[in-house]
Amino acid sequence: MALQWFPGHMHKALKEIKESLSQVDILIEVLDARIPYSSENPEIAKIRGDKPCLKILNKYDLADPDITAQWQAHLESERGVSTITTSSDKPGESRKILDMVRQICAERDASVKAINAMITGIPNVGKSTLINILAQRTIAKTGNEPAVTKSQQRIRLDNGIALHDTPGVLWPKLENPNSIYRLAASGAVKNTAMEYDDVGFYAADYLIKAYPEVMQSHYKLEELPDTEIEFLEAAARKRGAIMRGGRVNLHKICEVLLNELQSGKLGRISLETPEMLVEEKREMEAAAKKKAEAKAKRKQRFKDGSQTPDKRDRKETRTEKRQEQSRRMKKNRR
Repeated sequence: MALQWFPGHMHKALKEIKESLSQVDILIEVLDARIPYSSENPEIAKIRGDKPCLKILNKYDLADPDITAQWQAHLESERGVSTITTSSDKPGESRKILDMVRQICAERDASVKAINAMITGIPNVGKSTLINILAQRTIAKTGNEPAVTKSQQRIRLDNGIALHDTPGVLWPKLENPNSIYRLAASGAVKNTAMEYDDVGFYAADYLIKAYPEVMQSHYKLEELPDTEIEFLEAAARKRGAIMRGGRVNLHKICEVLLNELQSGKLGRISLETPEMLVEEKREMEAAAKKKAEAKAKRKQRFKDGSQTPDKRDRKETRTEKRQEQSRRMKKNRR
């Protein structure tokens, strides 16, 4: 699936984040606990440097708890990174974020000046809701669709922390094709920027393999089909997603599947694991190497001329004439 969604305001927001990062003491990055890798902005990692970072795995109540624990261990293996899980149904737990910020910035906390924390996150990851919980009042506009926050704002909390809110941004180029699908499946991108059928097929293929019992039980199937198309057809019949003539409405059942996944009706589901990431990175490196080799070959063919023997002879003749002309000119100057 080709996903093109990097509006102008996102480019501007990313530039502003880079410019403001040097003025803050700690970076807080809100991730979707179901897709910690795919919802992690690689542009932020590039510019963070040695600045401490607290990664919040939000929507924990929707994610598989065992896999989330794996992700926390994986993320915390990186220097300067701490993690915490949060969910909107337990606002009291989210307040622990401020205690962690003060603990990480202990030296700054001892001074009279406020701790400056910048909070970032991709669209629809729940950042604005989290900010309102931390501020204990409605400050950030929330919405059930991506890209609600459009500009930076500074929020003074009542505990010596100044929170710099930033718009939700994706990044210019999504390298991992699997991440593109997971972002779409989790609801991180607008419905208009994705194709339900394409994303639905990807989600179905993953879910029947990773959570077979859940899928069979939820869609009341006597047995779970082996392929995503067979599963979607069976689920469509159970849900009445049938068109005239008895044909299955694949678009409709894909829409149903994605809506139930995003709302948590399927239960606590994670769409990626650290183990999957290792394999996917290996595949990406192999693909990048193959692409680089192909590019080098094209450049070499262009350099060599990729010519017929007759054209090569003419090229050699032209080269010899230029060399001879150069020798004569040098001789005449003496």
